[in-house]
Amino acid sequence: MAEPIQKIKEEAYDPYSQNQITTQEALDRGVAPLKRFMASQTDESSIALFIDISGEEAPNSIDEVSLKQLIPAFMISELKTAFKIAFVLFLPFLLIDLVVASSLMSLGMIMVPPMTISLPMKVLMFVLIDGWTLIAGSLITSFQ
Repeated sequence: MAEPIQKIKEEAYDPYSQNQITTQEALDRGVAPLKRFMASQTDESSIALFIDISGEEAPNSIDEVSLKQLIPAFMISELKTAFKIAFVLFLPFLLIDLVVASSLMSLGMIMVPPMTISLPMKVLMFVLIDGWTLIAGSLITSFQ
């Protein structure tokens, strides 16, 4: 995301702040790098969905896709990525819950809530595998 922001600053904001270009020209220059970034991060199927929903004619290239189609497609694509990450995080936590619940049942400790045992184990596992670094690294590398 740093590259498009730098391009927007150099190509649109700096000339505009120095009164070299008009507001409309600054907007036009600033939108291009943002559109390229969003298009590179968005699934083609999401873009096609919002082009169909808009009822407009299909563009010949990605540069011709309007922002009203690209922004929701980008958001849907990012939500899909977030749900994938959440699912990958959910599976080991579910496994811990199942093991703890099975262990408590086999020991005859029916009245002990499994959450009181499994929650500290989940937190410990997340800390030991350096979960925040893994999540942040995955998110950052997904934008390259």
